[in-house]
Amino acid sequence: MATEVTIKKWGNSMGVILPNSLIKEKNLKEDDKVLLLGVVKEANLSHVYGSLKGKLNISGQKFKDMVREGWEK
Repeated sequence: MATEVTIKKWGNSMGVILPNSLIKEKNLKEDDKVLLLGVVKEANLSHVYGSLKGKLNISGQKFKDMVREGWEK
């Protein structure tokens, strides 16, 4: 189950706040140790959106067709 959390600064350390639903589901208590698997930083791609607008003189469908070339065998 994937759960999104935000890292917060606490003094000289960093920490996360777990959602109450996850705490109840896993029956977590204070001082329990947990293992985090597959931690992935979410990327901000807002600067990329629209960056190709006007630079490609082809339709979106044509572009998708070009990308898919060679995938089907």
